[in-house]
Amino acid sequence: MKLAALFLLLTLSIAAKTSFQGTFKLDVSKSEFGQFPPPSSLVQDVNHEDPSLKYVSKMSSDRGDFEFTFTCTTDGKECTNDLGPNSMKNSVRWEGDALVLEGKGYFGDNEVTMTDKWELSADGKTLTINRKWSSTRGDLVQKLILDKQ
Repeated sequence: MKLAALFLLLTLSIAAKTSFQGTFKLDVSKSEFGQFPPPSSLVQDVNHEDPSLKYVSKMSSDRGDFEFTFTCTTDGKECTNDLGPNSMKNSVRWEGDALVLEGKGYFGDNEVTMTDKWELSADGKTLTINRKWSSTRGDLVQKLILDKQ
């Protein structure tokens, strides 16, 4: 009996991955943008059925409206995503209950690496993205707070 209960507990803890499924809207007032100006709005539609992760980001700023689609798997395999005329090599992996998204690409002659760490609040209503940009021009750290819609 004790062995069966232990097995059930182990099975549930292994199977219970965090799901980032949903639509999230940026809370500009709680977010930190570093040297970048904040966008007017950012909505991120996330389709997450592990190991598949796909999201569409729609952003408005004083530079215009942008839409970006990201598709990858959470097993660390490399994938390629287009960001306008540029492409980035990406990988996604689990770090506990958090997802770590890493990307590398060129914008003009500037090589850029980006690391996002996605964490979901215990109630599933807030997505926090800690982002680090690195390039030949320096580093930038951002903290984006998005509320589930």
